[in-house]
Amino acid sequence: MESPNLMDSRTSHLDDVLGERLEAAFLHQTADVHAHEVAKIASEYSAIDLAYAASRLPARGRVILYENLPNWEAKVNFIIGTDDSSRTYIFRELPDEELLELVGRMPADEAVWVLDNMPDRRVRRLFERLKPQQAAAIAELQRHGRYSAGRLMTNEFFAFTSDVTIGEAADYIRNHPGIDLTRRIFILGPEGELQGYVPSRNLIINPRDLSLQQVMQPIHHTVTPDTSREEVVDLAERYNITALPVVDGGKLVGVITYEDVIQVLQDLADETIAQMAGTLEDVSAHESIAKRFFSRAPWLVVTLCGGLINAANMAYFESTLSPWMAFMVFFVPLITGMSGNVGVQCSTVLVRSMAIGEIASSTRAGAISKEIWLGLITGLVFGILCGVAVLGLNALGVHHLSANGLAAGVVISAGLFGACVAASLLGVFSPLFFARIGIDPAVSSGPIVTAFNDVFSMIMYFLIAKGVSTLFLLG
Repeated sequence: MESPNLMDSRTSHLDDVLGERLEAAFLHQTADVHAHEVAKIASEYSAIDLAYAASRLPARGRVILYENLPNWEAKVNFIIGTDDSSRTYIFRELPDEELLELVGRMPADEAVWVLDNMPDRRVRRLFERLKPQQAAAIAELQRHGRYSAGRLMTNEFFAFTSDVTIGEAADYIRNHPGIDLTRRIFILGPEGELQGYVPSRNLIINPRDLSLQQVMQPIHHTVTPDTSREEVVDLAERYNITALPVVDGGKLVGVITYEDVIQVLQDLADETIAQMAGTLEDVSAHESIAKRFFSRAPWLVVTLCGGLINAANMAYFESTLSPWMAFMVFFVPLITGMSGNVGVQCSTVLVRSMAIGEIASSTRAGAISKEIWLGLITGLVFGILCGVAVLGLNALGVHHLSANGLAAGVVISAGLFGACVAASLLGVFSPLFFARIGIDPAVSSGPIVTAFNDVFSMIMYFLIAKGVSTLFLLG
């Protein structure tokens, strides 16, 4: 059985086919012809698939695609599912009346994210014309931080007092189809305090005259509106919570569904990948080449500076390590490559462990010592292997250095060991340092720390090599 090709999944194939059809519809055709073709495509595919494909189109093409969607439901799903840049392009072309209708049909928790793509002045105009109840619900979500549980939650949910029967609750839910039914129905006390929940499945399998209190289950995990999205993901993932209640002063104010958690996971993954790659761009969007360049360039400036510092270090040590320098310079790529990989391995393992909650205050010391020992062992093993290889190559006549192959092997071996140790220390402590100052530890795997690692390991390589070579010269 062949392993699946990640570049040719069912959804990626669908995106390719749909993208090609849309591009062909706009290519070398009159406005009437491509409008007809786009309308035909829009009627054949779901709004979610069209939302993903829209990011490949030029700005005007995205607007035309939106305009040819068959109904309001498709337009709402399209706007919710597409990327920020597509929303921005489309909103520029829509009149306030259509935007009002569009936002008015969205749940408040979705509308709050969509409104982030509009200028503040236009948002205020829309608020003045929205229904008071919906405007209040959106405003309540907007007052919370962008990356907090309060912004993720929906304030539309089903909650009843414990004396309500299953039949009464089922009838109420049936009469309010506009509110999404989560897998949990919450039970409130007389003052609105959260007491427990009932799995929605119980509405089907239990008699209608049974009270909700008789099938109520306790709630062990809640969050407040100020809880970070990372903690929300951690709780939902660890305890498999399909609807996480958000409480404020003991009262239920919102619910975070599993769908919201999945979206947060996708956002966090995109941000982590971007930071590890050393870029500020949205890795899930099709951005212009110029925008991508300016998103990556600031990170690469540090790499450039690191390279210049390394060049200065080599120039300095050239005078102090003569005649060894001419020989040692051939091993600079090996040193930077090995030390860089050692550092990235250490930092990546620690970042992953921190992300999934495996490292706590009590286990931090053990994780640090384990990675440092791995760095020491790696430097020792590969340093010895490299030294033996240099000794063998010198014996075969591939390298020549005053006919002293042993000295050359020991110098390179000790230098590689020191560089690997330096890289492991940087790889271990940089994620912890960034986490301590409130920066995503994934930055520790990006170009900035890679540049520091190159400089640090190169200095260590030359210093140790200088010390060892001095001993041989004195001997």
